[in-house]
Amino acid sequence: MNLSIFFEPLNEDIFAALNKPRTLGAYINRFVSKFPDWRAADIAIIGINETRGAGNDENTDPMLAAARAVRKKLYTLNKGAGICNIVDLGNLRPGITLDDTYLRIKEIVEVLISHGTIPIVIGGSHDLEYGQFMGYEHLERVVNMVTVDSSVDMTEDTDATPNKKQLRSILMHEPNYLFSLGQIGYQSYLVEPEVMATLEKMHFEAYRVGEVHRNVQEMEPVVRLADLLTIDVAAIRYQDAPGYEPANPFGLTGEEACQLCWYAGLNDNLTSLGIYEYNPALDKRELTAMTVATMIWYFIEGFYHRKNEISFDSKQFTKYAVAFNDNPDRMVFYKSKQSEKWWLEVESLSEGKSPRVVPCSYEDYLQATKGEVPNRWILTQARIG
Repeated sequence: MNLSIFFEPLNEDIFAALNKPRTLGAYINRFVSKFPDWRAADIAIIGINETRGAGNDENTDPMLAAARAVRKKLYTLNKGAGICNIVDLGNLRPGITLDDTYLRIKEIVEVLISHGTIPIVIGGSHDLEYGQFMGYEHLERVVNMVTVDSSVDMTEDTDATPNKKQLRSILMHEPNYLFSLGQIGYQSYLVEPEVMATLEKMHFEAYRVGEVHRNVQEMEPVVRLADLLTIDVAAIRYQDAPGYEPANPFGLTGEEACQLCWYAGLNDNLTSLGIYEYNPALDKRELTAMTVATMIWYFIEGFYHRKNEISFDSKQFTKYAVAFNDNPDRMVFYKSKQSEKWWLEVESLSEGKSPRVVPCSYEDYLQATKGEVPNRWILTQARIG
């Protein structure tokens, strides 16, 4: 497929001074005059100049420069150890309508992940994650999604802009192939109680920003379950990322956001990342651009440290069985000998269905040894029936 027809090339004059030895800018093959060979790449960077979902004029909105600002910071960062097989496809041309843009994102994501190339989307408004999600429809299997946001974009307000209700579109999408949704970093006073009740009713996981502060490592199994991850810059506190509105002094630290991206990069199953809602016009000292660029750097580093821990029948894992007196009568855990990460096997209540193995933490194992059923087991069994 000729993807170049969907993209606008980059202006090389902007990045020429950034091509210093050992920096990412010297290694990323970007679309300037010749479209890069994305089929041979591990990761493809995509800018999307589309903000109509935030109620903005697509021709004048300053958010259109978001991808450019992030690139200027990202290219100056030093490359990590090992290989670096990354392409920058330029900026995706928006569709005539917002729905057309969603469909273009869907097609691009679908083609890339079908060929084993991970798209990193630097977008405008957060509703673009709907197109990112639709890119998984061709897989013909259920998928797991994690979103990092200070709010839960599922409002029932009919007058709300699309970037405040795209999760509702995802939940109502047909065919329905969403197995789980994890929400990280939400702030209760920004979320309607009815929305949280809906997440609970659907047995989805949601973690307040305070829970992330207490132990960011407990978010690792949540991220490790994801096939796709989306991040709203508004999830990060204003002090570390002022480039969004309305301003919020509370939220994740920049370091915590980078930690989540590191977990995402390490995740063998994750095949796309989207970062949205960055507004360079509010980023006078380019602090947000640097934060987002560093988040992408950590994702890339995590990707090149993947362990390929997928088959639980291999000798890479130690199997633990914990006996119970009730239902379940026992609980099976797997621990990687290489990374020391944990997984939990959840039996289905329906006959003929195979058990599902999901990421968990060491704390889940310790809880089981005390005779307590981990909440992660309860939620997963409720979803698989």
